[in-house]
Amino acid sequence: MTLHLIAAVVLVALEGYLLGSIVFGILISRLLCRDDVRTHGSGSAGMTNMLRTYGKLPGAATAIGDVAKGAAAVFIGKWLFTALVPKLDPACGAYLAAIFACIGHMKPVWFGFKGGKGVLVCGGAILALQPLVFLMLVVIFLIEFAITRIVSLGSIIIAAVYPILTLCFWAWHGADVPNLVFIFVCSVIMAAMVIYMHRSNIQRLRNGTEYRFGQKKKESDEK
Repeated sequence: MTLHLIAAVVLVALEGYLLGSIVFGILISRLLCRDDVRTHGSGSAGMTNMLRTYGKLPGAATAIGDVAKGAAAVFIGKWLFTALVPKLDPACGAYLAAIFACIGHMKPVWFGFKGGKGVLVCGGAILALQPLVFLMLVVIFLIEFAITRIVSLGSIIIAAVYPILTLCFWAWHGADVPNLVFIFVCSVIMAAMVIYMHRSNIQRLRNGTEYRFGQKKKESDEK
């Protein structure tokens, strides 16, 4: 059991990280635009910088790719835990995979360890694991965005709210205490990583200089 658990953890961490390291913003900007999105705007490879730099189609393609890889990492993580450690809740493997997919997206091995901020990758993982929580987070984000037009603030808010919703979700579904604690800790780690990657945005929010979507000639960090 111990060897199987170690193997499962290593394989889940590896598949999550390598999948996360496939950064669609960089791939799309290089293949379709003959450019590197990280040389523009905020320097991030996320959807918002892609949208602001190249337009709607590259931005949408980046969003779809980032969400899909987060979901894929989760499904593979669940499958590996089911196959190797069937006595454990496969959700534990899924959350572990989500963490490493987010790390891979932020620090991709294929692209010099400089990627995006992980919001949509985490979103894909949440969609695969907790569709209801995903929907609630989308609603919260849209309300915030409609009021402020600040993408980064919405990302920070939903990251902060996510662990609370996750705890409520799995408690409602009857998860036992050890699994509940593990999942909650994983959700806190995911949220903390996303918020940390927005630290420069937080500083600009404090200064009142953060970018509002639709403004011209103003750079900010993004997802």
